[in-house]
Amino acid sequence: MAARKRSTLRFSRHGAVGVLTLDRAAKRNALSDRLVEELEAFLAAPPAGLRALVLNGAGEHFCAGLDLAELSDRSAAEGVAHSRFWHRVFDRLQFGTLPVVAVLHGAVVGGGLELAAAAHVRVAETSAFYAFPEGQRGIFLGGGGSVRVPRLIGAHRVADMMFTGRVLSAEEGQAAGISTYLVNAGAGLKKGLELAKKMAQNAPATNYALMHALPRIAELGQDAGLMMEALVAGIAQSEPEAKKRMKDFLEKRGAKVRKG
Repeated sequence: MAARKRSTLRFSRHGAVGVLTLDRAAKRNALSDRLVEELEAFLAAPPAGLRALVLNGAGEHFCAGLDLAELSDRSAAEGVAHSRFWHRVFDRLQFGTLPVVAVLHGAVVGGGLELAAAAHVRVAETSAFYAFPEGQRGIFLGGGGSVRVPRLIGAHRVADMMFTGRVLSAEEGQAAGISTYLVNAGAGLKKGLELAKKMAQNAPATNYALMHALPRIAELGQDAGLMMEALVAGIAQSEPEAKKRMKDFLEKRGAKVRKG
């Protein structure tokens, strides 16, 4: 396992799986412009041979959101530009080259929840809690939270969190649909690595379709969605990797589906 240090991010490698850690524990991993820029740079050129990524936070929290020390007196145009900067980076996470498992613990608040929502799978430890305090601070969501999070938990729950300052526990977040898995405190990274290693074993064309096609199909009407599904299915099954895997299965060399 190799490791290298960045100024706001820490990266380590476990074979085909990488672990990218938000490394501002003293600031509860608040999202500074520099951190978001470094995240964009990493996602634009991930290490060669990487097939999946685990995203987590150093210290006691995943991410407490926007670094308010950087919230300057922006004009409306500057505010729009800053929001679009976050949109660009989080889009690159969601619609990139690597499936991403976010491991959540402690504060997953504001921009931290927006970042987590851009991942493909979310593992929450029992210490995790979720909030959108923007409503009490006189601001609005700016990192895609009004788009991605309602698709996970419904617009009515997002509105409640912002209207009232409601904080969801890890258990409430799991029941609502924020997290995909809920594990004991301290067990998140192990579970995240386990899942990412499974993702890394998939055919690249299948992972690409799951990241890029599936969320778009889900937004379409039935007729258009079924047509896009057929096109993606045809492309995926024509790949040499798919043909080899199907042959292995038919000749009893492929893994069978098992319970648990």
